[in-house]
Amino acid sequence: MPGSPAHLVARFFDVAFARALTGSERAAVAAWLDPEQAAVFFSQSDADQRHGYEAALHLIADGVDSVEILQAGLLHDIGKRHASLGIIGRTIASILIILRMPLPERMRMYRDHGQLAARELGALGAPSLVIDFAMHHHGDRPPTIDPRTWAFLVAADEPPKPRWALRGRITSNDT
Repeated sequence: MPGSPAHLVARFFDVAFARALTGSERAAVAAWLDPEQAAVFFSQSDADQRHGYEAALHLIADGVDSVEILQAGLLHDIGKRHASLGIIGRTIASILIILRMPLPERMRMYRDHGQLAARELGALGAPSLVIDFAMHHHGDRPPTIDPRTWAFLVAADEPPKPRWALRGRITSNDT
């Protein structure tokens, strides 16, 4: 963390122009998560909810039908909410991380969001795949995740998703 400059620019615009999930999108997410996971998911910013939802849509478009894999796509960034950084704070944190400069506590939390998410997901009793992807999604594939699943999840995490191609493709009735 963070990704390449192109990834960061794409993510900046993804966050800047993120819109709240619609009612049918929220229903789809709720159908894929248990109530505790859904509560955590919906406590994220609109941008992070949108990112997780679009990751799930990407997985479905790739033919993934495993609820655990969809949960991993939806929940991998839940640790970011603990930092409470807006778009400017996230941008500054990313620049400081790239420059390997000291980070204030909230920016360290942002940098370490995968570890925070993994601990929280573990406490919620999430499947190991969900926990392991949250922990390692900005690093190397852990041996606990098979290469094909890892490839699907990493591809789904890449911004930006083409909104015009994903909008309205999935509802809670499609699960």
